[in-house]
Amino acid sequence: MRKALIFAILLLVMIPFFGATVKAADLDQIEDYEITIDVNKDGTLNMLYHIEWRVLDSTSEGPLEWVKIGIPNKRYVSMKKLTSNIKKIAYYSDGGSYVRIDFDKKYKKGDVVSFEFQLVQDYTYQMNQFVDGETVYGFTPGWFNEIKIDKLVIRWNADKVKSIDPNAEKLSYGNGTYYVWTKESLKHGEKFPVQVIYPNSAFNFDPEKTNIDGHKGSVSGAIAGAIAFVLVMVVSTLIVISALIYDRNARLGTTKITRTKIVYHETCPGCGEPRKDGENNCPYCGQSFIKSEEIIKEEEIPKEEKALRKIKTDGTYPYASMPHTYMHVHVTHVPPTTTTRSSSGCAHSSCACACACACACAGGGRAGCSTKDFYNTNLKLRQLEMKKRAK
Repeated sequence: MRKALIFAILLLVMIPFFGATVKAADLDQIEDYEITIDVNKDGTLNMLYHIEWRVLDSTSEGPLEWVKIGIPNKRYVSMKKLTSNIKKIAYYSDGGSYVRIDFDKKYKKGDVVSFEFQLVQDYTYQMNQFVDGETVYGFTPGWFNEIKIDKLVIRWNADKVKSIDPNAEKLSYGNGTYYVWTKESLKHGEKFPVQVIYPNSAFNFDPEKTNIDGHKGSVSGAIAGAIAFVLVMVVSTLIVISALIYDRNARLGTTKITRTKIVYHETCPGCGEPRKDGENNCPYCGQSFIKSEEIIKEEEIPKEEKALRKIKTDGTYPYASMPHTYMHVHVTHVPPTTTTRSSSGCAHSSCACACACACACAGGGRAGCSTKDFYNTNLKLRQLEMKKRAK
């Protein structure tokens, strides 16, 4: 009976991990993704999007009917379609900020949809972020977790620009000169952030618009909470398995405590988005909030942090004397060398899976899927309907 119970628990825990190795074939491919950006006199961005989207599979999830493209935040000024194959264009909030493009027809395997739209975007800069007298634009084009991109091109009007990062070519385009970044063969979910810096006097920048409070990151609080819940359930199950497998021998082992001191930036170094509790990466541009990270010993914890010195359980705890500073505690049971190591192997795998899942909750993609709802659009729409009814 006991062996059957152990086997059943192991089977339940391992099924998700085996399932994760089965990867569905891509439904779509983006052959060309171009964004041309001009800064307006008031500091807003005039953004022209050109996208060539190839349908690879119209059977598994249905034909391509509409897509969503990630944008900086909900503080857009205007948007308009520039090609006739766009039936409708609208702002779309689905755990982030997007432009929703509804096409004029259903596109099937082998079709390439070439479409363009224009967006005027506000609240995209930070004044005096790194150096007094300078204004910084941090921009990351919307990424696609389930779609590969053959070529990404970002053009940024070079007029009045003081510096950029990373380096880019300076080329003539249309009626102006632009810095041009080109990135080829982007993988699923791959991001490409850029930074452009101006003197504060370059345009009519508004200090009141330097704090972006109008958008939520792609990894919303609800999704983050769900991930945390799954992690707790997996870790709890693994603890039970470990207890059953090791039985009395487990008590003969030792306990290893690893303490990691983590210092966070107060705001994102890329775009200036304020960090919220529990966030390791900026939900907008994807850059890390972590300023420094180091493993420390118990004796290295300041004497005034008496509470931290006493902690010997898993978790992340704030320093009372240091702002934006935390200590992550990880407790590991080291069993006798004669026992099996399968339990520790599972724990390591679950951690890797959690990281992958956390990185896979953002970005744009195909929609209108009718069979398996590959992008969970039906679930999110049902949640919205439930919220409306509750009100």
